[in-house]
Amino acid sequence: MNYHFAATLSEADSKRHIPHTFEAPSGCSLIRIDMHYAPRNVNGLNNLLTLTLFDPQGFRGAGHRGGDTHIVELTPASATRGYFAGALPAGTWTVQIDTHLVLPNVAVAYTLDVTVESDAAKAVAPVARVTPDFSRVVNPASGWYRGDLHSHTLHSDASWTAPELVAAARQMGLDFIALTDHNTVSPLPEMAQLGGDGLLTMGGQELTTFWGHAVCLGAHEWLDWRVDRDGVGMALIAARLYAAGQLYIIAHPYDIGDPYCTGCRWLYTQMMPGNARLIEVWNGPWFGDHPLGHMSNEDGLAFYYRCLNEGRRLVMTAGSDAHGPKSYERQPGFNVVYADELSEPAILRALAQGHHYLSSGPALHLHADAGDDAVVMMGDTLALNGDNGARQNVYIHADWADAPPECMLRLVVNGAVYAQSAVSRSGEKSWTIPANGLRWCTIELRSQDEIMLAVANPIFLA
Repeated sequence: MNYHFAATLSEADSKRHIPHTFEAPSGCSLIRIDMHYAPRNVNGLNNLLTLTLFDPQGFRGAGHRGGDTHIVELTPASATRGYFAGALPAGTWTVQIDTHLVLPNVAVAYTLDVTVESDAAKAVAPVARVTPDFSRVVNPASGWYRGDLHSHTLHSDASWTAPELVAAARQMGLDFIALTDHNTVSPLPEMAQLGGDGLLTMGGQELTTFWGHAVCLGAHEWLDWRVDRDGVGMALIAARLYAAGQLYIIAHPYDIGDPYCTGCRWLYTQMMPGNARLIEVWNGPWFGDHPLGHMSNEDGLAFYYRCLNEGRRLVMTAGSDAHGPKSYERQPGFNVVYADELSEPAILRALAQGHHYLSSGPALHLHADAGDDAVVMMGDTLALNGDNGARQNVYIHADWADAPPECMLRLVVNGAVYAQSAVSRSGEKSWTIPANGLRWCTIELRSQDEIMLAVANPIFLA
């Protein structure tokens, strides 16, 4: 059986989900989908249409990738990357065109052809859907663990496979690596098998919506990213993930956005940050590659500081957003986490507590006390009211190592630079600060030309 669909889109059709249904018979042996649209490029900018596939039982895969031609093939034993192999159940299937961007003034025409075969001679035993198992404990000891929370493979829009990604993480000396492909979880069963021998592999998904991206960690089943711009749907997803001990992270909130990076900028009116508890303030290299968006990390950090000054207790994270080998050559930020053990649940717990710093290389630690034995670390709250009344001073301690020469160490208090000094490759420094009015503090380690080298999650005061 063959199905043919065609339509012409205008700017008014941008950011829609357009369903096309077809029937699969009993004993189906092949489903092939061919989608083509034109023009792809208009005055140096690209339209972006992608595919999501549903079988009669639910999500079957997605192809969030560029290009004006998408070809998907499914058999009981194989599937195009981004999709799941397995039995092809009889009934109504839906192939959905997701119009991430239709540029103005020039119509976009698409064709969608679906071929369905039922050939007993080609019948093969279907592969079973594997539930990814990320329960491995790589190291039972507590300690500092360095890793990446944001990466991609050929299952979405990257240029490498999961084994190649994991090999690069090992070469970088990482302790953990999370795979977060765009709007699909098809590579997670393979990713789960690649961990061990000192490296923890973790599972997740990047919700790649029309109005912003969110990194969801510990989520091993597909999350439906089709939400409205008001943010209510995103808030519900975040609440469910947090309740399950998983993490929802606003990704690169100040990226350049449409039409250069479609949907990359965070625009949810009810999620600024709403109930989000974590924000990715460091995506890729500190000053990014796009000439129009090279300050996006600096802007994301300023947004994070503003949220803290509004009284919100939030955690900041980093992610390489790796799409290929060159991503790890650009000195992205990683997360250095103090966890009870090297396992996915322990890393998620530590991240939720803010027990980590972000770094492209140097070590950076932050502690504080109020003149007694109650020493707290980054992410914790220091109680300022003791048995003898309100504390007069707060004592802040920082140490760092493996920094390049001629760095600048900044103490940031309530969002403003409180103290700054040039420092050597390694050392320690302490400050005494009046407790009155002190709500939170953190430290930044920057190069002389303002590139962030490391930044600690804040200590809160109460």
